[in-house]
Amino acid sequence: MKYRLTGTDSRYRFELAPAGTLICGRAVTSDLAIIDPTVSRHHADLLVVEGGVTVKDVGSSNGTFHNSVKVDQAFVAPGETVTFGKVEFRLEAVVDAPPPPPAAPQVPGGTIVRQVPRTPTTGLDEGGRLQAAMAAADPAEKNRQKLAILLEVSKGLTKVADTDALLAKVADYVFQILEADRCAILLREGDHMVQKVARDKRSATVAYQVPQSIVGIVVGDKVAVLSDNAGEDTRFGGQSILMQQVRSAICAPLVSSEDEVLGVLYVDNFSLAKRFGENDLDFLIAFAGIVAVALENASFAERIRREALTRSNFERFFTPQLAARIANAGEAIRLGGEKRRVTVLFSDIRGFTALSETMNPDVMATHLTEYFTEMVDCVFRHGGTLDKFIGDAVMAQWGAPIAEPDDADRAMAAALDMMQELDTLNARWRAEGRPELKIGIGINCGDAFAGNIGSERRLEYTVIGDVVNTASRLCSKAQGGEIIISDDCRQALAKPPALEELEPLALKNKSQPVPAFRVRR
Repeated sequence: MKYRLTGTDSRYRFELAPAGTLICGRAVTSDLAIIDPTVSRHHADLLVVEGGVTVKDVGSSNGTFHNSVKVDQAFVAPGETVTFGKVEFRLEAVVDAPPPPPAAPQVPGGTIVRQVPRTPTTGLDEGGRLQAAMAAADPAEKNRQKLAILLEVSKGLTKVADTDALLAKVADYVFQILEADRCAILLREGDHMVQKVARDKRSATVAYQVPQSIVGIVVGDKVAVLSDNAGEDTRFGGQSILMQQVRSAICAPLVSSEDEVLGVLYVDNFSLAKRFGENDLDFLIAFAGIVAVALENASFAERIRREALTRSNFERFFTPQLAARIANAGEAIRLGGEKRRVTVLFSDIRGFTALSETMNPDVMATHLTEYFTEMVDCVFRHGGTLDKFIGDAVMAQWGAPIAEPDDADRAMAAALDMMQELDTLNARWRAEGRPELKIGIGINCGDAFAGNIGSERRLEYTVIGDVVNTASRLCSKAQGGEIIISDDCRQALAKPPALEELEPLALKNKSQPVPAFRVRR
């Protein structure tokens, strides 16, 4: 025996055959696809059995009802009703009849192949506006034209990535599709619905608020509302409906793919001669579904754009891998001010001032560019952060905004790598008859303030504090080819290189000499 589910207040009609479990839901891939905001994407499972159909709710948001009683599972017999969300159906037994002659070409599996209609009356003109539509008198032809319009609208909206431009285009389409006097769009911001668009059919911005009594029902129950005389509709008790002379209104929720209400789309008019009907309601529900998808796409595009911009800014100072971690971590990584344990490295060219006086500025710029490129690569290769260039000096740090347990060892490896790379550069420059460079390096470990420092016009991520000043002073004590580290740095090293203890160094702004060590190379 076959059965049929027929909508009691809708045009939905589904033929049910004993062919295993049937999925009912709002998703278009469902066996019983019910495009209604009160129906969950996967709402219920149906199974044809002897004498009727068993229905099992699968945790839907708005419930499944058998003869108006909410159930988790029920047996539905012919003549009884089953309701998914707020869409009610009656089960009917179907008597097998001789199959009709084929009316269209078919392919294996029973799929009907039909040419997609391409009519010049339902497209978008060069300005992105709908051309004259729904002029046909035949209801079936009008429905086909409406579907064609929705297809064109979906194409037009998916091309818009900016949310403000998207909302403006949505309002344009509303006035082209429906006989509406006003249109408003509200979007969710936190726990509130904020009105983003309020326009009349002349494209003028108007100062009015969507009746909250209507919005409350639409958002709270995730249902679309049609009232053909809103002022007398007992469901809406708000004074704003009377004050704003609302006569007929439709309001549909913008429901996301995660079944969350992103906002509402509202239209109304002032004249009872232009009452909205059920066809208008169905059309606006379908349109609202397209708008919700477009809003999600616009949000994704904006997030991708921000992440790409953020990553490009970070990659100037952080390794590409670290920049990606920061960009993708969101709130997990703080770029504001905080206290961090860091390892700071300074390297400085010895005798640079005297050398620069003997070289052409362009030649010197090329020389420094080659040098800095190799030094920064050494920092990045060992997971460090380029803090800044200070004249001919390089400042790098490990530990902010992301710390690793071996930050001190990474800094030491970078320092040794920098010396090795400079030896390679000097060998090439010597062969080319260009001057060689010598650098001194200082490394210190300790607590620092890490965060975005600067003015309203320009911020940069950096670390400041005594640990930074001491690293700089140690660097200034290092001769060409030397790496000098503090005792704090030595203690932080898990795998220290060969070290030579120095006499405690008297450093500027330090009341006591600072214990220090020279790295043996």
